[in-house]
Amino acid sequence: MTREQLIKEIFSKRSYLCVGLDTDIAKIPKYLQSHPDAIFEFNKQIIDATKNLCVSYKINTAFYEAMGMKGWEAMEKTVNYIPDTHFKIADAKRGDIGNTSSQYAKAFFETLNFDAITVAPYMGEDSIKPFLEYENKWTILLGLTSNSGAADFELKKVITEIEELEEEIHITKQQTSYLYETVLQTAVKWGTPGNLMFVIGATQADQLVNIREIIPDNFLLVPGVGFQGGSLEEVSKYGMTKDCGLLVNVSRAIIYAGEKENFAEEARAIALQYQQEMKFYLQGIN
Repeated sequence: MTREQLIKEIFSKRSYLCVGLDTDIAKIPKYLQSHPDAIFEFNKQIIDATKNLCVSYKINTAFYEAMGMKGWEAMEKTVNYIPDTHFKIADAKRGDIGNTSSQYAKAFFETLNFDAITVAPYMGEDSIKPFLEYENKWTILLGLTSNSGAADFELKKVITEIEELEEEIHITKQQTSYLYETVLQTAVKWGTPGNLMFVIGATQADQLVNIREIIPDNFLLVPGVGFQGGSLEEVSKYGMTKDCGLLVNVSRAIIYAGEKENFAEEARAIALQYQQEMKFYLQGIN
């Protein structure tokens, strides 16, 4: 999916909602748990109920990989069932040396029909480049996450050297910044706003003004709204651009909204609430 196609879907549906399919067989309605293809059946009903309210689905691959071959098959069936009009994200958080990353990219972009994959930037540009080489595919790089452990590294202060030109003389200066800022400043050069997104947790909304100064044009994938307590209003206020520039992911609050046979209807009701709020925020830019 191209950037232009994604933006068109957002403004057509008046929504930048991404539904997270973090499907745990222990949490789906009990009547479905004995179904021979329980995970896919659950996902299918969620997709059918929400597809006109969202523009994206994010599959957290860990929930499927934990089930072995059966889970992998359910993931493949799910991604193939999602309409091509929707942005399909593999939340896999891959990242390794170049030849290994090439195989990860092949797995999720060729063998599986995903539009995007989340990656970890710790090993540097050569570990990310294989994902960026695919045309009309997206790399979503971890920037600033919602978990408490973000304080261990991402929010640590680091000293970096920068070169400036003063009166035709190159001057090396030092600056202090958060580690996540250094990651964003470096990684944004690896791709373009048409193939590189960043994960920014909704609970870090106070950092969004600063983040938008560093990466003003790239889309942000924003988890953490819903059960994690992130504010859709704050994320939209400080993170939105003229192209929207946001995909806000909601997982558990939507897919586990109901526990009975009408679970898909309950999920749709919650998704509609988010879509209506997003429609209101989008009025300010279009």
